[in-house]
Amino acid sequence: MIEKASKYLFQNYGRLPYFFEKGEGCYLYDDKGKKYLDMLSGIAVNALGYNHPKLTKAICEQASKIIHISNLFYIKPQIEVAKILSENSFGGKVFFCNSGAESNEALIKLVRRYFYDKKQERYEIITFEGSFHGRTLATVTATAQPKYHEGFYPLVEGFKYAKFNDIDSVKNLITDKTAAILIELVQGEGGVNPANKEFIKELYKLCKENDILFTVDEVQTGIGRTGKLFAYQHFDIQPDIISLAKGLGGGVPIGAIIAKDDIAKSFVPGTHASTFGGNYLSTVAAKVVLEEVLSEGFLDRVQKVGEYLKEALKIFGYPVKGLGLMVGMDLPQSISAKEVMKKTLEKGLIVGTAGENTLRFVPPLIITEKEVDEAVDILKEVLNVN
Repeated sequence: MIEKASKYLFQNYGRLPYFFEKGEGCYLYDDKGKKYLDMLSGIAVNALGYNHPKLTKAICEQASKIIHISNLFYIKPQIEVAKILSENSFGGKVFFCNSGAESNEALIKLVRRYFYDKKQERYEIITFEGSFHGRTLATVTATAQPKYHEGFYPLVEGFKYAKFNDIDSVKNLITDKTAAILIELVQGEGGVNPANKEFIKELYKLCKENDILFTVDEVQTGIGRTGKLFAYQHFDIQPDIISLAKGLGGGVPIGAIIAKDDIAKSFVPGTHASTFGGNYLSTVAAKVVLEEVLSEGFLDRVQKVGEYLKEALKIFGYPVKGLGLMVGMDLPQSISAKEVMKKTLEKGLIVGTAGENTLRFVPPLIITEKEVDEAVDILKEVLNVN
């Protein structure tokens, strides 16, 4: 199969030689029956783990009825999911698409269209060094990491890069063309770097004073990942637009943006659309995920187990950071995170990386303290810690 993959697939992924055939809870099983504890969850996607009974049942039942029709017609579960998202955020309106890159692309277009409708020539968006916003040409330009830009020039105009957690660097970039700030409140691919609360407070104030839209990339941090439904809820702010994807569908592809009503009005028929966005299958899945995440005690458990994970990782003596169940551990320069990931795989543990030397832990939100202990025990073997 690996030979066939080499022959028939683009070779744009550094794939590891494993084939997983089934999952249950927080565990995956390969084609030889070996069991693995998954602390990556499809890169923060499988919020309810594997083979969750309610999610599986809802997907199967919906697949036997309708999987997809176009957005030329109303889709009941799409409306229901939009209602849940709106009522549990800042009361805005929702647009559905299929991925994080698409949701950020929609966010960028909405920002530009909003100021176009206001007859203001403002289109510049400030993002932050170490950010990651997607792989489309616009979102890869928004991603302030040069390694993702190489070979794709000329990039899209209108993006400037500030230093993360540095308010002066933001102030130095603001002009009469500045339309929005786009920020991850915990940078994912950049190394699991949380924003400082004082920085966000100042940044939010700066936006309000200059009529700049405050927009948040919640693709990875949203849907309970940080212990609240949205990461911005840790910071006492109310964004103008947020983008969502990853955990929203529990493994079924879906993306979304939520925007305040006066901004959402700029997307009139013909301005933006998505053929598959918000289809029956994806929104039925999203409804189950949201109902579970918002059920009594669920987010409290995420916060509790997230703190347990951070404390457990401190045994290694390396810097540990993050919010909720989005946790990073910085290894010394002499230790490659990718090599550690490969060794843990051999021992039945799946972890992720974020940059060269950061291990990333984004397990299913249903993980327990016992499973955290299991993961730490395997890491002890790999990192030679007693």
